[in-house]
Amino acid sequence: MNLFGNNITSDRLTRWLFILTFFGIWYAAPFIPFDNDNSWRQQFFLKILPASLTNIALFFLNTEWLAPRLLRRRGIVVYLVSLLGVAVFFIVLQGVMKNWLLAPDNKGVVFHAYKALFPVLFVAAVSTGYALVLYMLEGEKARVEERQERLQSELSFLRSQISPHFIFNILNSIVYLIRSGSANAEPVTIKLSELMRYMLYESNDAQILLEKEISYLNNYIELQRIRFEEDVAIMVRLQGDPVAHTIEPMLMIPFVENAFKHGVGLVDRPVIEIDLQLDERELRFKVRNKIAPGSQNDKDNSSGIGLQNVRRRLELLYPGAHRLDIVQNDTWFEVELWLKLGRPHGQTAVGIE
Repeated sequence: MNLFGNNITSDRLTRWLFILTFFGIWYAAPFIPFDNDNSWRQQFFLKILPASLTNIALFFLNTEWLAPRLLRRRGIVVYLVSLLGVAVFFIVLQGVMKNWLLAPDNKGVVFHAYKALFPVLFVAAVSTGYALVLYMLEGEKARVEERQERLQSELSFLRSQISPHFIFNILNSIVYLIRSGSANAEPVTIKLSELMRYMLYESNDAQILLEKEISYLNNYIELQRIRFEEDVAIMVRLQGDPVAHTIEPMLMIPFVENAFKHGVGLVDRPVIEIDLQLDERELRFKVRNKIAPGSQNDKDNSSGIGLQNVRRRLELLYPGAHRLDIVQNDTWFEVELWLKLGRPHGQTAVGIE
């Protein structure tokens, strides 16, 4: 609990302001001109003040040594007993100093020690309260930092799962095109390289521009158009300009990926609808895909890390600022995401082609 450092933070500044204000008022009070007699003030300054200044040493001894070493490590009982012993030492010390400085008043050490009892105990109480407040604040700060580290670790783990999962699906698509002798194998591979460039160099950021995420979504949809050609009806609609908001990277793509994974194959005349609506503060993203009649697909479970992953990231990053609805019937599977966006910075536009 060191108050000194190269950089004076607001926390340290607040602590020092409290200490300076407390002792400033403590030692300035005797100099307030209640009357015109300055003799006692001179006596206070020359003979009483030197002993009284030991209260500052008591304050810092308690807050910088006793509390950090004993209160945190040995418990409250050991700390209070030690503090009482230190207070008795300073009471005796001030009694001896005042008896010497005020000699020859012949009142004795015991008298002056008794007079020092209240000031010493008052400073000990104030410094103890100060130390306890710091103890609680730093404990809460440590808990917050620990919680943030756990959340960051969990987010990093979730992100590390997304990329291999996505690459695995796309590589399967390329293998399919190569085996079928399709001329689209090469353009699909080029698209994949563009997607991987985004994943490697952009998606590690905590937040990215929304327009980049939409551009990434564009590339993915175009890749699927090349793969399925006319076999799948892919309908995309964008409403509103994606101004320069920021968003968690790779947040929307799992919904689209899930639609292509489960909305083709055994589905008769597969249809995938993607609807993105934007305004200055909100994002509404809706993905629908036809499913085979009677299908019992549990998208969260079958997709593994897909939708469950996104749901967890939304809980961590957008608490109280999102809504995720998943609806399934005999014909359609639908995912709708509402997201409250941050304040935009500038304006640029990019559309889903």
